[in-house]
Amino acid sequence: MGETIAINRKARHDYTIEETFEAGIVLRGTEIKSIRAGKVNLQDAFARIERGEAWLVGCHIAPWESTHMRFNHESKRDRKLLLHRVQIDQLLGKTKAKGLTLVPLRLYLDDRGRAKVEIALARGKQAYDRRRDIAERDAKRDLAREMADVRTGRR
Repeated sequence: MGETIAINRKARHDYTIEETFEAGIVLRGTEIKSIRAGKVNLQDAFARIERGEAWLVGCHIAPWESTHMRFNHESKRDRKLLLHRVQIDQLLGKTKAKGLTLVPLRLYLDDRGRAKVEIALARGKQAYDRRRDIAERDAKRDLAREMADVRTGRR
């Protein structure tokens, strides 16, 4: 895969990721210039399926500075995601039946320079799940620190 432009760090904290998909994005005008400049925020974004089409909602792509406002793009508009019909039907079925959510994980440029979004089928975490994940991460970090101390002879 290509160069990562934006990562939604909060998604992995708030959701348990079950399955991921790659989707293209329909962009207008100066949006690709802003993406290449790294002026993208996926923090509050989510995806939804409406009338048989997938849409990215709440993704902020900053307007391009050197373009007149009349020719510039809207920063928080809904953007269509390019997925195969089978994938859209599969996502729609899983979000309706299992109560899963579509969350963008990262936005990147592929090898051909096209903007892609990695979206995930995710289930919301409860507070106790988040605490357990934090405790496991801390325990792993402490264990790694102890092992490094033993290897270097500090203990």
